Order: sequence, then C-alpha cells, then structure tokens
Amino acid sequence: MRKLAKGNVAVIMGAILGGCRAYYGYPITPASEIAEAAALYIPQVGGTFLQAESEVSAINMVYGAASAGVRAMTGSSGPGLSLMQEGISYLAGAELPCVVVDVMRGGPGLGNIAPEQSDYFAMVKGGGHGNYRNFVLAPASVQEMADLTRLAFELADRYRNPAIVLADGFIGQMIEALDLNLSDQALPPEKPWAVCGTPETRANLITSIYLEPDELEAHQRKMEAKYARAQQVEPRHELYLAEDAEVLLVGYGIVSRVLRSAVEKIRAQGLRAGLFRPITLWPYPSAALAEAAAHCRSVLVVELSNGQMVEDVRLALDGKVPVEFYGRVGGNVPSAEEIQEQVMARVEQFAD
Repeated sequence: MRKLAKGNVAVIMGAILGGCRAYYGYPITPASEIAEAAALYIPQVGGTFLQAESEVSAINMVYGAASAGVRAMTGSSGPGLSLMQEGISYLAGAELPCVVVDVMRGGPGLGNIAPEQSDYFAMVKGGGHGNYRNFVLAPASVQEMADLTRLAFELADRYRNPAIVLADGFIGQMIEALDLNLSDQALPPEKPWAVCGTPETRANLITSIYLEPDELEAHQRKMEAKYARAQQVEPRHELYLAEDAEVLLVGYGIVSRVLRSAVEKIRAQGLRAGLFRPITLWPYPSAALAEAAAHCRSVLVVELSNGQMVEDVRLALDGKVPVEFYGRVGGNVPSAEEIQEQVMARVEQFAD
C-alpha cells in the first residue's frame, strides 16, 4: 500500500506492523500526532491505547506492559522525555524491551516547538541514572519513521533493552509517500521471562533492584556484554558520494537531507564532497566513519544543536582528520547554500 503520510503517523504504522499492541502517552508538540494515530489505529488491531495523566505515568505504564511481554511504546518530545528518564532507566535496569519515540523540539527548558536536535546527549548517552545504554535510531524520511520504528522493536526484543527513535520536528511533521506491506506483519518472539499472571510464569520476577553488591555487579556485567555485542553487529550508516571525497559532511535526520543537496552543489564547484549519515546514533558507526574519512582533508559535522554528536565524531576519528562543526539552533535549519558557503570558506582556511 502506498499513501501520503505524516512522519508522526508513519511511526504508528510501522509500530503496528512491528507487532506493537500497547501505546501509553501524553500529547506534546511536535509529537502529538503520534498519540492521535495510536488512539485511532492500535485499538483496530486489538491493542490498547491509553492517554496517561503525565509522561511519568506513561513510561511506567510501558514498564508494566513490557513486563507482561507485550510490545509497548510511548512517544513525546524533549520536556516529556526529561520526565521519562527515570522510567527509561528502570526499563533498562530490568532489561525490559520497549520503544520510545522522541520528536525533538527547541530547548533547553520549554524552548519552542520548532525542530532541533537538542536531545542527542539525553538519549544517546543515557540521561537517566545508572550504567545503561539505549539503542537510538535516527530516521531521515517518513518511510524511515515507519521502518526504523519496526526495527526498534526488533532490537529491543533481541537485546531486552529500550530502543529510542530519535527524530527532529521536521521529520515528524513532514508529509511524504509511505510504502507499507500490510501482509508482512512481525510476530513478536516468545518471552518466557515475562509475568503474565499464569501458573507457568509465577516464578518470574521483573526488577531493577539488586541490594547485594556482587549481585548488582554481575547484573551489570551481563548488560555490558550485550552492549558489547550490539556495538559489533548493530551500527548502521549511509554513504553518499563518499568514495573519493576530500571533504566529508556528517549529519543525521533532516540535516542529512540538506547535506545531500549541499554535496551536489559543492561538487559543482569542483570540490569533491561526500556525506556520511549515521542511522544508529547508539551504537555509533565509528568504524565505518573512520574508514570513510580516512582519506579526507577535513570533516564538517552539522547539527541543529550547539554541538553534541560532534563529540562522537571526534572520538571516532581520534585526531587523524580535522573535524569542524557548524550548528543552528532555535528551530533554524541551514540551507544547502549556507552549508556550501561554510564548506568553501573552511576549505580555503584549511588550505592557507
């Protein structure tokens, strides 16, 4: 089925095809259409939609549903995700799979409702307390809002861990063509660890509290091992004209689409530019980035923030290639021409 859809609606389409049958949330701009679509569509497939009284309640309802083995999700924006951090930490500590969608807006504080990429640190570095990681997927189109949400459920169950779909307000609000294969519906795996209120699962215990130090250390070592496995096999990225690039542009979400146009304009001026787009922000595709940048003269990271992902780029390149940064905030999105000017100016400086 091919149809026009808004990014926030595509999230729910992908979630349903991915086997999601429970949504708990509290509306907030620019993510409110996720809850609206969930309220409309999830009950039609026999699932549960519940508007919680707050984001704190919503994430803890997700905890309950995930404990029972149901594929469950919520969605919000920056201020709401701040309130959910404790619950996400509990979900990670209890090794409960779930999906959280963050449609980022301008920050800090209440900021505004325009698009930004201000929540990178909070989602990628694990904003709540404790030693844990979130899977973080960054869609760059309406199609990917559906596809990566479905993938998020697969990763969440494969590793028993929260997975975040991190989109900016532009991707959430834009309308594009969306292709869905309605006959290809995921079958969630068996979850013998779940608590289902049956005699068979009576002995199961879902918890994130381990009062004995050795017991907690052993639990954390087990979590570290699964994170190490994920870092080996789950990084994802996309390249565009990067094979012979002298200058590599790095950006995710809506920025990557601007950078793709900028690459073509820069090449028209005679400078070989390329694009590296991380699709997973955790695990970060560091090895692939290092390989793509190995023969470049410089790297320019562009974000809708004061500079957050640029730290992971610098770690990945370890000083082997100069890394520059350009960011816009407050809901401003740079044009391709603006990036073109930035690149040409910096390349001239670099040449001097």
